[in-house]
Amino acid sequence: MKEIVIISGKGGTGKTSVTAAFAALCNHAMLADCDVDAADLHLLLDPEIQQSHPFISGHIAKIDGQRCINCGKCFSLCRFDAINPPQTNDKYTVTPSSCEGCGVCVHFCPEQAIEFPERRCGEWYHSETRFGPMIHARLDIGAENSGKLVSLVRQQAHKLAEDKQCQLILVDGPPGIGCPVIAATTGADAVFVITEPTYSGKHDLLRVLELTKHFSIPAYVCINKWDINPSMAQEIQISAAKNGATLIGTIPYDSKITSAQIAAKTIIEYDDSISALAIKEIWHNFAKALNIEQNQGN
Repeated sequence: MKEIVIISGKGGTGKTSVTAAFAALCNHAMLADCDVDAADLHLLLDPEIQQSHPFISGHIAKIDGQRCINCGKCFSLCRFDAINPPQTNDKYTVTPSSCEGCGVCVHFCPEQAIEFPERRCGEWYHSETRFGPMIHARLDIGAENSGKLVSLVRQQAHKLAEDKQCQLILVDGPPGIGCPVIAATTGADAVFVITEPTYSGKHDLLRVLELTKHFSIPAYVCINKWDINPSMAQEIQISAAKNGATLIGTIPYDSKITSAQIAAKTIIEYDDSISALAIKEIWHNFAKALNIEQNQGN
């Protein structure tokens, strides 16, 4: 069983569209959406949720008004402005969205009037799609610990892939180089990096390649919309090679990808357009390089 993760240095490069297209070309892969801060793979794959589970991470302070004596100790110690001073005939309260769960107020409260329950930060799901099983998640608004949720999604994807005897785990990873990206890529067999032929695209790609090099993960680069700036696409190709990455292919600009998104379909299903043909060739080359079994006819 192999695991490949599709990532990008920034959002909006076409990462999810390519992931969904690969899902259409795979031989019943295990799918995972690890872009938990802004998950949107479900918009193209229309998953049918089989199970849903709460994501519990960290703690949150809660003041017991019956025991609170309004001493103000918690208010003076909180460095996140999460404690609200009492109003008339009222007690100190906590703003949940501001509480970082550090526990300082709990530890120093002289009356032990502050509870510290676990915090619900979102949900994760086991779903079925027309291309195979899928694990995905939703992080609550303002919630943190997305790196931990990414790790949970990958863990559950591996477990389900073993149960269903899937030979491939296809992961739609987060953009950037932060904690969620590290959680999504460490231990993967390869990463597929999508970039654009712009200065910011080149800059963000080089940061991603530094990350993959640090963790010794093979990196394959794809330039999306390469024909809007061929000279920059050439620069990116040279820079990628210098940083140990393999250019696996390019995708031309194609307005039909937008039309496919509006129709909630992958470009592979929607039209046999120039981008669909390019993605098919890229997938063939990528699967061949990683020795991944391919659907006949794809």
